[in-house]
Amino acid sequence: MPRTALRICPLCEATCGLTLTIEGTAVTGARGDREDVFSRGFICPKGAAFGALDADPDRLRTPLVRRDGRLREATWEEAYEAIAAAVPALVREHGAQSVGVVLGNPNVHTMAGNLYPSLLLKALGTRNFFTASTLDQMPKHVSSGLLFGDPFAIPVPDLDRTDFLLLLGANPVESNGSLCTAPDFPGRLKALRARGGTLVVVDPRRTRTAKLADLHLAPRPGSDALLLAALAHTLLAEGLAAPGTLEEQAEGLGELADALARFTPEAVAPACDLTAAEIRDLARALTAAPTAAVYGRIGSCTVEYGTLASWLVDVLNVLTGNLDRPGGVLFPLPATGPRPRPAGPGKGFTLGRWLSRVSGHPEAKSELPIAALAEEIETVGEGRIRALIAIAANPVLSAPDGRRLDAALSGLDFMISVDPYLNETSRHAHVVLPPPPPSQSAHHDFAFNGFAVRNQVRYSRPAVPLEAGRLDECEIHARLVLAVSGRYGSADPSAVDEMVIHGVLAKETADPSSPLHGRDPARLAGLLTGENGPERRLDLMLRLGPYGDRFGAGPAPQAGPGEGECEGEGAGTGTYAGGSGGEGLSLERLLAHPHGIDLGPLRPRLPGVLRTRSGRIELLPDPITAELPRLRAALADRPAALVLVGRRHLRSNNSWLHNVPALTGGSNRCTLQVNPEDAGRLGLTEGGLARITADGGSLEVPVEVTDTVRTGVVSLPHGWGHDRDGARLSVASAAPGVNVNQLLDGSRLDPLSGTAVLNGFPVELTPLP
Repeated sequence: MPRTALRICPLCEATCGLTLTIEGTAVTGARGDREDVFSRGFICPKGAAFGALDADPDRLRTPLVRRDGRLREATWEEAYEAIAAAVPALVREHGAQSVGVVLGNPNVHTMAGNLYPSLLLKALGTRNFFTASTLDQMPKHVSSGLLFGDPFAIPVPDLDRTDFLLLLGANPVESNGSLCTAPDFPGRLKALRARGGTLVVVDPRRTRTAKLADLHLAPRPGSDALLLAALAHTLLAEGLAAPGTLEEQAEGLGELADALARFTPEAVAPACDLTAAEIRDLARALTAAPTAAVYGRIGSCTVEYGTLASWLVDVLNVLTGNLDRPGGVLFPLPATGPRPRPAGPGKGFTLGRWLSRVSGHPEAKSELPIAALAEEIETVGEGRIRALIAIAANPVLSAPDGRRLDAALSGLDFMISVDPYLNETSRHAHVVLPPPPPSQSAHHDFAFNGFAVRNQVRYSRPAVPLEAGRLDECEIHARLVLAVSGRYGSADPSAVDEMVIHGVLAKETADPSSPLHGRDPARLAGLLTGENGPERRLDLMLRLGPYGDRFGAGPAPQAGPGEGECEGEGAGTGTYAGGSGGEGLSLERLLAHPHGIDLGPLRPRLPGVLRTRSGRIELLPDPITAELPRLRAALADRPAALVLVGRRHLRSNNSWLHNVPALTGGSNRCTLQVNPEDAGRLGLTEGGLARITADGGSLEVPVEVTDTVRTGVVSLPHGWGHDRDGARLSVASAAPGVNVNQLLDGSRLDPLSGTAVLNGFPVELTPLP
């Protein structure tokens, strides 16, 4: 008889609750969980295809080890013995920097990817650390770090209460949102307009999101920072800025007008390809709204001035008084986040604490630009990367100049991939460790709850028992930590989790400000529940978090207005009722609410969230001030005749899902979208071929003529190019598409964040027969 099981969807940032239909051990259906406290039954095509992804016959089921130049099936013991023999020896001979670690986007969608990479880096001692963040969101981390002192203090739009939403470079109707975790983003946008609110979309394409808007502006790609600067200038010059109580909490307000003096609407308009009147009207509408939120995403991050654009988004939120305000943008308070602490000065955020070996790129948030990975492998000398650990990463497709990186990977002394597929990157590995399918894994969203538009907490245990011969993904990572540190065989994998638990408790009980001060850490560890180490760690984080039971020590100290508070009428409906005399959160309590626990709407958290050295919002930090002259110089730049932007597909997520038949075809195609006017001028025809050329080389791609993209702009989607020998992606290879990032040579970076410029770069088009 079929049965049902609950599972949080791991396929995008919306984190929707699913109800799976299971026959035996096979997932035969997936629908939205109507009782989920956050998603309320919403589902997108990716979630509906959960069963097909779970059962993909191309998923690896046993480890692979390279022998005599070929990857062959092996036992888990053979795989880890190969790692234990290779990596510690390389570190002893060549030093810790001879090993690099690269994390892909899927890591933040798994428990293992959140719990273990930091332990792996600590065990290795390497600074050669790269992630997909420098292909996506690092500018927002850097700007938040500089403004608020914490790179993870990213305010999100209060979608359900705002009166005015300004979206830049975002297409959440198709992407489901990013750095703004919001199930049913399209429904929330429609609800905004239904209650009389205003939606403004700034995008060079008339996306599905733009079609919902009250106003769609289509500026020249890459000009987001200039447009935002002109909006801020207008507010200041016309006396429209109204920061309210934020004026007392912000440094640099008085200097902003001088810093932005050159960015008048008239000066900026030609570079943006908008009129000065359009810019002024938008600024006035933004400040006139009762509440408003400015939100920028990948289109405003992966451009030449991505960090400045991200900074200016929150400058506007401050100038309009909408930062940390209901209906504006607020800081979420996740259940597994750190306990609130009293407001006051912190350590602040520093860029460039070390530099990459070859080109001297500064680190940001302990990461180096992934665009520099190839040169760090190729270039001989001390500190050269000789071994690479790639976890859920496919940089051959996702990073600039994949051909160069492809060649570099083939020259490594040793490579490990933790990946369910033999893809364009993992095919180079000496050892491949495949995690089980998502139905066989537990799930909690450690990362995305920190960007959620409503505070809530959910956890789902595996829907299907672990298949014989497989290892749980968390155990795969724990064993990897032991193997690279030379401890494989001398310690049980559970020792990794216990080490973390006892380390955290030792620190808490020694901290005079902690409610656990003076208690016995071993006794506290014995009170934790859970079937395994990861569950015990989750229980620990819930108990010590802002809503936790703190092992009976009482509610958390308050660190700001509303910090740690929740509302609701009782636990029976899945609504939080603890914290102030009620039962606090723990794993046991969370398991009693399989559809999750609602922790209430976002609430103001300033000044408690600030960790700057001044203890205030630092509106004009030195790195931003030093970067502004470069933006001023852009006012005089002569724009390229034709530039490229990427695009999102509802039924895809980067390079992940092209091997699922149910998610292929339709609009999910690798075509070059060209405006009819440009197509006519260049001699391009619908369905014909074009050669597109840029810094990194040329591609041949089919043309799609459409007026959804503005003149002077072409669009090619990200994540394609599944045509390399040795990969085992039978569905994706049947319609491989082309890798848009091959058009880049890795030289175009946002200097503050090291993020690759993937949008708004110049290209040339030539029609082909």
